[in-house]
Amino acid sequence: MRRFIRRLPGRNAWLTLHLYLALSLGLLFILIGLTGSLSVYREELDGLLNPSLKVENQAGNYLPLDRIMASVKEAHPARHGPWTLEMPQTSSGMVTAWYEKPHETIGELYAPLMVSVNPYTGEVVASRFWGRTLTTWLHDLHTQLRLDRRGWRLVGYLGLLFGVSILTGIYLWWPGKGRFLQVFKIRYHSGIVRLAFDLHRMIGLVGALLLPMLIVTGLHLSFPSVLENLTGSDNLGHGDQGPPIRSTAVPNDRPVTMEEAVLLARGPFPKAKLRRITTPAGAVGIYRVDLRQNEEINRRHPFTTVWVDRWSGHIKAARDPYSFTSSQALTIAVWPIHTGEALGPWGRFLWFIVGLLPLILYVSGLMVWLRRKGWFRDRPVNVPNFRSLRSYALTIGQRIGLGGRRWAGLLVSYIERNEPHFRVKAQKLWRRCLEFASGLSK
Repeated sequence: MRRFIRRLPGRNAWLTLHLYLALSLGLLFILIGLTGSLSVYREELDGLLNPSLKVENQAGNYLPLDRIMASVKEAHPARHGPWTLEMPQTSSGMVTAWYEKPHETIGELYAPLMVSVNPYTGEVVASRFWGRTLTTWLHDLHTQLRLDRRGWRLVGYLGLLFGVSILTGIYLWWPGKGRFLQVFKIRYHSGIVRLAFDLHRMIGLVGALLLPMLIVTGLHLSFPSVLENLTGSDNLGHGDQGPPIRSTAVPNDRPVTMEEAVLLARGPFPKAKLRRITTPAGAVGIYRVDLRQNEEINRRHPFTTVWVDRWSGHIKAARDPYSFTSSQALTIAVWPIHTGEALGPWGRFLWFIVGLLPLILYVSGLMVWLRRKGWFRDRPVNVPNFRSLRSYALTIGQRIGLGGRRWAGLLVSYIERNEPHFRVKAQKLWRRCLEFASGLSK
């Protein structure tokens, strides 16, 4: 590894590239990172800012889907064409009715109407346009910098450049043989600039392990046709409606209702949960029912889909993600990996933290650069004198009672008695890490 690195251009060239990328595009990297962190919790933040979107009295069962859809059409009688009902993910959530092409936002890349409906009463609580609420505005800022289609591509190119910045950072971080442990030191008593440099190096290493996954998945979302063409996964990208399927039955005076369409769609997937249902468009339109099977990583946008003919009730087509090829499975996994939902609540929280890393890296790196330019004066770091482990444990014990104090004291005593044993184990572990790192550097 080290021999390969030695063949690369000189350190000054990499440092210059790393510096210029940060100074010219660092603020955009920060903007995309922060808006991405907030977008991870877009629905929760929207509910916090709009308390009326939370159902307070959760009595009984949901109204039939046809009743909910009737309430939506009563509130918007002039909006003809297909609607999509999205079911809430919590018992206190609202049903969201999506109307994809409202005339108020004609010409915008993506700005559907979002109608929030109380699923217990059928009351239309709010009607809002995508991009005109704070959370959706921030989401568009993250995905396309509010520049529509050009912005999608621009964010993809920024992701590539951010990847270059990470690679140059890895090169500058890489230690020589025998100096591997030094790069993990955080020096508190050598001034705030030294501390900023150590934090920049340490956090940069963490970012180099996690950020590439977000960059790669984000590149696919900016340029979806590239991966889809490579894997032969047409109509499987995020937001794709699937293959065009039309009704071939003769129209009649007894069309299938929404409830019946969901019941029929559950036939091949009896344990799946309803996520969305889209009403037919025109005489040849059919129901599209999106279900989620257990363990399907796409939580909000699952790929278990059934198309039901509204005139005959026949299932025209069904799509089961568990029958996908490896390439298709990779394609549909991009979105939930990028949003963190593939890893559950902890994955979303991890991505929220990772989105903050560009800001921390930029500020710490800027401090070091300003100090070298003579525009920032170094100053000492005030590090408090921490109390001993015993006194800290005893203080906690006093707060939680005599029993807690006794157990805390016993725990500290046990640690102190076995400290030599723990130290030997730690030294062995360090030696193994050093041997492994030395093997990589050869």
